[in-house]
Amino acid sequence: MPLVSSLGARSGLDLEGIVSATLEAERVPKQNRLDQQEGRLQVELSAVGEMRSVLSKLQDAAEKLTEGSLFTAMKASVKQPESGDVVTVESTEDAGTGSFDISVMQLAKGSRAVSADGAFASADDEVNANAGSLTFGAGEESFTLNIEAGSSLEDIRKAINSSEDNFGVTADIINTGDQAKLVFRSSVSGEGNNLTVTNDNAEFDAISTQANGGAPGSGGMSIADADKATDAIIEIDGIQATNDTNIFENVIQGSTITAVKETEGTETAKLSIARDDSGVQTSIDNFVKAYNGVVSSLNEIGGENSMLQGDSTVRSLKGQLNNILTSTFGGEQTLFDLGFGLDENGKLEQENPVTNVSDVLKNNPAALESVMGGENGLASRMESFLNGYVGAGGSLQLRKDTIDESLVRVKESREDLKLRMESMEETLRAKYQALDSLVGQLQSRGNAVSAQLSNLPGFTRDND
Repeated sequence: MPLVSSLGARSGLDLEGIVSATLEAERVPKQNRLDQQEGRLQVELSAVGEMRSVLSKLQDAAEKLTEGSLFTAMKASVKQPESGDVVTVESTEDAGTGSFDISVMQLAKGSRAVSADGAFASADDEVNANAGSLTFGAGEESFTLNIEAGSSLEDIRKAINSSEDNFGVTADIINTGDQAKLVFRSSVSGEGNNLTVTNDNAEFDAISTQANGGAPGSGGMSIADADKATDAIIEIDGIQATNDTNIFENVIQGSTITAVKETEGTETAKLSIARDDSGVQTSIDNFVKAYNGVVSSLNEIGGENSMLQGDSTVRSLKGQLNNILTSTFGGEQTLFDLGFGLDENGKLEQENPVTNVSDVLKNNPAALESVMGGENGLASRMESFLNGYVGAGGSLQLRKDTIDESLVRVKESREDLKLRMESMEETLRAKYQALDSLVGQLQSRGNAVSAQLSNLPGFTRDND
């Protein structure tokens, strides 16, 4: 352990300053080079990240244009009557164009069974002293529920509603004040699909539509005419169609009509089925926006005075993207035959001096589909090309990996520099500490000799 904690304490020399200046002279140039190297790498990494981001967006937009159903999709539009929505309609690419008047004459509904007057005084009434079962059926659906002995009306209600096998029967108890009415509702619609409830224990006759051992309708639960299950009936341009649910598939080819409520009087819903040009236009808009975003980013990343000015990847990307845009596609057509154009910055526009994309989509959608979305169309070529940059193992991923490795090496170089500086400081301190001790000793001896000489007769010190 050194006898002094600060260099120069014995000699009076500024040895701390000398050590510090020597270390700084050695460290600062190397530190500056590492800072500059890391700064360049971080800028490059940020640029690569931005390129991957904008190119991925362009690839996604191009992929949308390759979807086979995009240019053949049909769109159903319904103008509802003043009384409110009566139908909803969805159309597929199999639907034909046309206009239709639709009325809903009757909605499909399930049946409702109600217990007889005076059958139960309250929900707590015990229904059965012995265990048994109830079997519920409607149409092709059925389930059986086992009932424990001593169950009340409320117990049975809960058991029905919580049954995992229940196909759609709801049990309710309505308390009128002087009695409790049990109500069963079935979700199975369609004429003839009324709810049936049978049992294996005569104690359940009051909550069945058919008494144990009796004929249909002999139970205590009855279904009024107004509560019977019904079909849905709609009318399309004067032609009636019937279904056991409110969903009509392919009554109009390629379309699904859902009846919502019955129409009033002579009112109708006006259905129009046409090609979904809005979906195509939206996909084109997104592609143009994404392409122009790529152009803006590349111009900024590789622009004048940028750190990646003249970068080979940026130059290659811009050149290849331009080549794809100016290529010929199906029928030897180009994008510019379909109304596209380029501004002075290389960005896509949807019009040119001859025509515009909107008019082409309206008048010649097949040409637009062939060039934009065909098997070897613009979108397909663009998606394949971009995959070489942003896909797994693409060039931008490889470049990012290389930059990351370089950043790791910079970090390691900083650690090495730190260790070298610590070693150098130890060496310098050891040397200067020895010097400090030697100079201090010499100064002490000199002071001792001067003191002895000053005590000799005739010796005088010149203080001037």
